[in-house]
Amino acid sequence: MPTTKTLREGSTRKRAAILTAARELFLTDGFDRVSVDAIAARAEVSKRTIYDYFGDKQTLLRAVVDAVGQSLVDTVGHTLDDTLTGVPEAGELEDALVAFALRIATDLLGSAEYATLQRLVKVESGQQPGRGYSAMADTPEEALAERFAAFAGAGLLHVPDARLAADQFIALTFGVALDRLGSANATEDARVQPLIIEGVRTFLRAYRPA
Repeated sequence: MPTTKTLREGSTRKRAAILTAARELFLTDGFDRVSVDAIAARAEVSKRTIYDYFGDKQTLLRAVVDAVGQSLVDTVGHTLDDTLTGVPEAGELEDALVAFALRIATDLLGSAEYATLQRLVKVESGQQPGRGYSAMADTPEEALAERFAAFAGAGLLHVPDARLAADQFIALTFGVALDRLGSANATEDARVQPLIIEGVRTFLRAYRPA
């Protein structure tokens, strides 16, 4: 079980080095085969430092998963800011939503970082099966829901439940691409973009004001 001892925050540089080393070794050698000694050697810190900062190897794995998840959450935030900042003109909403969905599908879901997260979550779930852990939690969906609520306030959308609208938008766009094609990377598969465009149009048919 993960440790319950009081942990030190410690040096930011050392913490980052430990997380990087653990991530690399967990992916290349497997969680069970990697020793704390090996992580300490890769990070150039003492074994005691790892225990002081993280308590045990399982808690360190969770911290690695969380760090990768937070990086992806940050990517979602940046993409929202780049594509859905402010309130577009009514005629520009479709293009803005398509741009957002394509960026997420390609830059995030098609990224090495996302593939890393998927692999690490499988490892983490294997350590504590049945827990249903999600490193990204609901943060991206909630951020998208806030944008939809703002569009509703401006009269561009009719959104009785902004979070439901966000979930349905995701399902209709890159969710469809992932389910049908196994990938949502539009730069590698020409079939992705038409699916996303039609998903956005379906979403707008449901959520545009009457």
